Amino acid sequence: MSTPRERRPSVVIVGGGAAGSLTALHLVRVAGRRAAGLDITVVDPADRLARGVAFGTYDASHLLNVPASGMSVLPEDPGHFVAWRARDEPDRPSLPYDFAPRAQFARYLDDSLTEALRTTLGDVSLRHVRDTAVGVERTAGGLRVAVRARRPLDADAVVVATGLPEAGTEWAVEELRASPFFVPDPWASGALDVVRRDRTGPRDVLLVGTGLTMVDVTLTLTAAGPADRVIHAVSRRGLLPRTHAPEQRLAAIPDVSDWGGRLDEVRARAERHVADVRAATGDWRPAVDGLRFRLSELWQRLSESDRAEFLSRDAARWGLHRHRMAPSSRVRLDALEAEDRLRVSAGTVVAARPLARGGLEVELTDGSVREVGWVVNCTGPQSDVRRLQNPLLDDLLRPRGGSALAVVATAGMGVRTVDGRVVDAAGGTDAPLWTLGALRRGELWESTAVPEIRAQALGVATAVLDALAPQPRRLADGRLVSGHHPVARPRDPLGLPISTTAEAATAYNAGLERLMLLQGGAEDLLREAATLDPDFALAHAALAMLGHEAGAAADVAGSLQAAREAVRRRGDDRERSLVDVVGRRVADVRRSGAQALMSHIARHPRDVLAVSAAVPTIAFSGVTDVQREAWDLVEGLAPAYGDHWWYISLLAFTRQDQSRWEEAGLLAESALSCQPSSGHAVHAQTHVLYETGQHETGRVWLDHWVTESGRSASHRAHFSWHAALHELSLGDTEAVRRRYYSQLTPPTVTGVRTLVDSASLLWRWRMTTTDWPAAVPPGSVPAEAPPPPMEAVLAAVEHSLVEEPQTPFVALHAALALAGSGDATRVARLAGHCRRSGDSTMRTVVAGVCDALVAVLEDRWADAAALLSELLPVLVRVGGSAAQREVVEETLLLCLVNEGETERAAALLDARLDRRPSPLDGRRRASLGRAAVGAPGLA
Repeated sequence: MSTPRERRPSVVIVGGGAAGSLTALHLVRVAGRRAAGLDITVVDPADRLARGVAFGTYDASHLLNVPASGMSVLPEDPGHFVAWRARDEPDRPSLPYDFAPRAQFARYLDDSLTEALRTTLGDVSLRHVRDTAVGVERTAGGLRVAVRARRPLDADAVVVATGLPEAGTEWAVEELRASPFFVPDPWASGALDVVRRDRTGPRDVLLVGTGLTMVDVTLTLTAAGPADRVIHAVSRRGLLPRTHAPEQRLAAIPDVSDWGGRLDEVRARAERHVADVRAATGDWRPAVDGLRFRLSELWQRLSESDRAEFLSRDAARWGLHRHRMAPSSRVRLDALEAEDRLRVSAGTVVAARPLARGGLEVELTDGSVREVGWVVNCTGPQSDVRRLQNPLLDDLLRPRGGSALAVVATAGMGVRTVDGRVVDAAGGTDAPLWTLGALRRGELWESTAVPEIRAQALGVATAVLDALAPQPRRLADGRLVSGHHPVARPRDPLGLPISTTAEAATAYNAGLERLMLLQGGAEDLLREAATLDPDFALAHAALAMLGHEAGAAADVAGSLQAAREAVRRRGDDRERSLVDVVGRRVADVRRSGAQALMSHIARHPRDVLAVSAAVPTIAFSGVTDVQREAWDLVEGLAPAYGDHWWYISLLAFTRQDQSRWEEAGLLAESALSCQPSSGHAVHAQTHVLYETGQHETGRVWLDHWVTESGRSASHRAHFSWHAALHELSLGDTEAVRRRYYSQLTPPTVTGVRTLVDSASLLWRWRMTTTDWPAAVPPGSVPAEAPPPPMEAVLAAVEHSLVEEPQTPFVALHAALALAGSGDATRVARLAGHCRRSGDSTMRTVVAGVCDALVAVLEDRWADAAALLSELLPVLVRVGGSAAQREVVEETLLLCLVNEGETERAAALLDARLDRRPSPLDGRRRASLGRAAVGAPGLA
């Protein structure tokens, strides 16, 4: 006899605007990834989902106040909305910095939800109940939602996503509130239609409030209606929102760890941050945008009294700068002001009297009087939920049985939660009740824009499904935990079980997180974990891997032996597999080690340590010299990581490697918005800025990150190298010199980074500046002081790294260092070492570069140019980034100029300038038009 189908969990979402629709979307997607069943009911009186107050307008002049690049519904795909717009309007360009109509975003969100339902792998249903929720109560099995015109809805969980509260009208005098010529809510259906059409009374309209609502209402009322209508806009300060920059600027995210917890401390540091960023960039906007990512953290530190002071003293100023209007909206308002059709002033309404011919006579605090046909409330939502008279919210806050389901947060701005799960009056979170968006303002402050709501919606969706349909706790190989491994085992940052004590797990996880962030100190924390639990195999294996793969200070052989002994005593299949992989890598069984690592990742894709070693990045060389294999590896991990900031950071770097600069930049920004200290994301963004010729922006932005969120970065030398490339491209060699001596000279830089960053910079510096005046007529390129000598770099590097490097990438940089010292004999000896290597790239590509460098040192320019021209197409096999390999192209350029082949050199520079702007390349290209033949050489 067949058994009845198990009842699927059910979720009721109250509210079908952006917050509710985003929650539904992510419930569908998370359920699909888990192949789980789920019934979703959205309760909202609107005829369509995804509208709400913010996006229910159909006026095309009402624009988003966030660029399209920030409006994707999918955190892991920040270009999703931009791409959708391109499909939606194929005849119009869709750019990341466009400010799209709000109605278009509503259609996009609706389409995305529909597509998610169509493609989900889960058994998911979605129903829209067009009604109003008026109450929530507990039941034996969950919660029951009371609706106005039908039977209650039972649910296993409820998400309150009511969006922005109704507009507040307490400011309005009684005579005004009672007048038919007062529009209390401009977003109510048809509220502005009669105002637009009215031609019977006074033409003018008074808007109370000068924020973004006033901007939209002004655009609506001046697009139609009497041509002689004047819009009067008043507010207490009479200030309009600031305007977005004409071009997108990267956020300058501060490190707020030492900003303190008192409002006066935070205010002073914030003002200093804005001043510093403005001084460096000429614009305050990157500073404010960066603060946005830290605001929730800062808000949590403030006491209730400090929060109250902020609301009364600072909130309005923050809102003006944070919630900015689109540049095109500013252009229109400026034109209206120039035509005297918009007048903005400071003041509040103190009296209102009806006029015989219709309309109102309104008196302001300054004693002035306006005769207007209509008064429109543009003051925005009422922030205190206790004053809304909203039946649902009142019911949640109503004590029942001694305890209300919810309690208000700071200043009544929503309700208290723990990561979105509503806290009841007794301080508990046992009710399956969640909220997001505007109802979390009291605990987050910034919680009403789509970027914040999007992240909250995903978090709520994941938490709801974790509560209703938890995945079995599994070992990494997918088998249920057996009695040999209790369920209570600690877990790593990605949720994988680890066989150790709680204390050792804490240290290990902190070390792994530092590794993910590219921060220093990871090996110290891993060593601490191994000391706390000598039988912790993963800690020993991680130390061995870091020592072998990343040059960390570790006893590789001792750690590997300890890992092997520990995993025999205690370890699951994943841990045994990882120890075996590390052993193979350390034994330099390159092919076997690479295959074992890839096989391990295929079975355990969320093993961060394994993936870190496999993907070519700053820290690790990876398991493949073939770019496409590395790309396929990263892209294949998407189902395992979803929108995790670490994976998005790796994907951003992959995209820049593919020359997909726009996507890479958006992904890097998305990752940094979640984790401002992500070194991988910063590395990707840095490459984007260099390869797209944004040299001044890149230098300033990178310097800010290194001194703020990147203060603990483990590869600061490499970031300094990137900043120096920007300075070289700008032709500012004195800035390069200052940076080299302060950030890149030994002993500030040690180990292999001395070759990869310091030595390569000195050689490139020499190629791009010092020697060019010898190859062109005097005065065409300004003479430069020579770069610092290479000898100090070579003296700081281990002999084996220079004379007997084991990888093509290190060998290439050893060759540059030796060439920079002028020692042709040692370069030739290195070429011999490469030809004896078992690695084909070492034998052919790197050995060939060494031969070319010997030719350069011997002034055999034609020979060197011929060799380098032949090698450039296959140089990618050496590894590293295009920016790193470009040093070989720089060497070829010098050879061509010194050989008198100015046409070939010009063609090479033309190709580069087509790819990206560069003041240095532009200057050199101009000089080649007049270049002389037969210039002296390096001697």
